Amino acid sequence: MDRIRIQGGARLNGAIPISGAKNAALPLMIASLLTSQTLTLENVPRLADVRLLLRILGNHGVDHMIAGKRPGELPTSGQTLKLEARNIVDTLAPYELVSRMRASFWVLAPLLARMGQAKVSLPGGCAIGTRPVDLLLQALESLGAKIDIEAGYVIASAPKGLVGGQIVFPKVTVGGTHVALMAASLARGSTVIHNAAREPEIVDLADCLTKMGARIQGAGGSTIEIEGVASLGGATHTVLPDRIETGTYAMAVAMTGGDVFLQGARPELLQSALDVLSRTGAQISSDAMGIRVRRNGGEIQPVDVMTDPFPGFPTDLQAQFMALMTRADGVTRITETIFENRFMHVQELARFGAKIHLEHDTAVVTGVRSLMGAPVMATDLRASVSLVIAALAAQGETIVHRVYHLDRGFEQLEQKLRDCGAEVERISGGD
Repeated sequence: MDRIRIQGGARLNGAIPISGAKNAALPLMIASLLTSQTLTLENVPRLADVRLLLRILGNHGVDHMIAGKRPGELPTSGQTLKLEARNIVDTLAPYELVSRMRASFWVLAPLLARMGQAKVSLPGGCAIGTRPVDLLLQALESLGAKIDIEAGYVIASAPKGLVGGQIVFPKVTVGGTHVALMAASLARGSTVIHNAAREPEIVDLADCLTKMGARIQGAGGSTIEIEGVASLGGATHTVLPDRIETGTYAMAVAMTGGDVFLQGARPELLQSALDVLSRTGAQISSDAMGIRVRRNGGEIQPVDVMTDPFPGFPTDLQAQFMALMTRADGVTRITETIFENRFMHVQELARFGAKIHLEHDTAVVTGVRSLMGAPVMATDLRASVSLVIAALAAQGETIVHRVYHLDRGFEQLEQKLRDCGAEVERISGGD
């Protein structure tokens, strides 16, 4: 397995292009199952999860084409995918594929909506809590689907098609809202989603579905109305910039000091995180081209945060922010309200000399004057990049093991950091 070696202490200066959002690209790719025509997606990041999902979609009969290089294209430029599900040849999504990535479970919705049946393995993916699929299945049942679970598989059927209805989520669920949007787009009649997720990735999916001919109103709010149509067509859609990657690099600059322009970043996608970062002492400004983050001296100030669904502080930035707070001038309380098992990075941050103790769903971080490089191990996608942030500011060398987690969600991480002056290199093999 590959490892990443980081020599800490360098300030970050320069520009980092922000990639297309993984959390938007995956449901957009899955939406290709809803139509027999071509769905073209631009600005798709080059990630392990994208490659795996292409395999899963191919198993259902989706053909794909990746556009070749263009003049002046950089390694960090997003790729263009053309997806065509002219004939769905298999409505089974097997365990060996679905178990490797949770989002692939969402193929259940378009397969059921278009074909009237689907058999999909219960999901796997990051070990950051149980994340039950009950709410997703209840949404499909609200549209008339019959759901059975047998031998680790969800067997869904709607032989006469899905029918519009009222979907009431007892708590906000991004996955459930994605599934409901896709299913309701091809259901007969009207559907109303209550307590819908408001994340930008939900809006991006709704925008793409609308281009394909869906009738959706209210995406981005807590109530979404969908008028089902008989079929959807092809479309061309550009994936929105990754707000989690944006926040991650912003926190890396706040941690190390320096001055970095995040090209293509959109502040409205993560305003709560940027507000928190400003309170730590970082200077943040933005224009139509992106976001500039600076910290040129002064202590890092402690700021208490609580994760919340959008527009609150993102759970996917909690680990990165904790890394930043390990060097704050005081005590910080970080409360995780989304996932019950998302503090696995605490013991690895402690290897740098960080002082953190847990009180139920809250991590209490007492800032230290300096961190020391150490061998550490990534446990999940976001935790892994928190170790990179700590390593960038630590004295000496850090080796991050199990970096395949990073490859799932961060495109060209080492190159982007090196371009801004960090001493980062990938070591192939070993571990």
